[in-house]
Amino acid sequence: MTEVVLFVGMDVSKDFVDVAVGATDPVGSFPNDEAGRANLVELLRARNVTLIVMEATGGFELPLAAALATAELPVAIVNPRQVREFARATGQLAKTDRIDARLLALFAERIRPQARALPDEETRLLDALLTRRRQLIEMITAERNRLGFAPPALHTGLRKHIRWLQRELEGVDRDLDKSVQASPLWRARDDLLQSVPSVGPVTARTMIGAVPELGRLNRREITKLIGLARSLRTVASSVASVAFVAGAAMCAKCST
Repeated sequence: MTEVVLFVGMDVSKDFVDVAVGATDPVGSFPNDEAGRANLVELLRARNVTLIVMEATGGFELPLAAALATAELPVAIVNPRQVREFARATGQLAKTDRIDARLLALFAERIRPQARALPDEETRLLDALLTRRRQLIEMITAERNRLGFAPPALHTGLRKHIRWLQRELEGVDRDLDKSVQASPLWRARDDLLQSVPSVGPVTARTMIGAVPELGRLNRREITKLIGLARSLRTVASSVASVAFVAGAAMCAKCST
């Protein structure tokens, strides 16, 4: 008897989840709350699902991913950039939540990203701190840009806000340092990553938070996981390539 292979795409927003099961089933919509997630899990457990794919959406996807993983359903949370590239390559440029769900189901079938275990609480905290750090830097940059064209009467308030944002950034950096130093494993990975040329504290800690599999997978597996194999040929000098080289070096050192 031929085994049924079933791929599921989920487009997750704050309030709803649009779900495409396979290529032919109608796209369904479920509330993104506890009852809706429980109903969705129950339906999928009865379908012998091969792989579920959803995009990273700033945290809206995590409760659903946790519910699916707890039910031992295979889940992959993928980078939206990879999905956009896939959409362009397949000529599917129309965009609605239901179309996105169907596209993610096709992405799951064609690309078959690796299902990953959800990060533990400490790793999620590290990722949240890194996200907050990026947000603060963006706000500081925006406020500094406003100083260039804002009326003089607004300069005092803008400078005051910039100083406050800088203090917040310093506090986040301290929390990041404490989090890494409190974990012997993270501390060892941080030291090892920073031993690679061009990798500093922020890059190292971003990699620890975003790719906790570093050190446990070989070079080919880690390349497939983070989706850089094709991109590296055209962005060899980018941060992405630095991250790849660091990860490869870490894998090599951890395997010796």
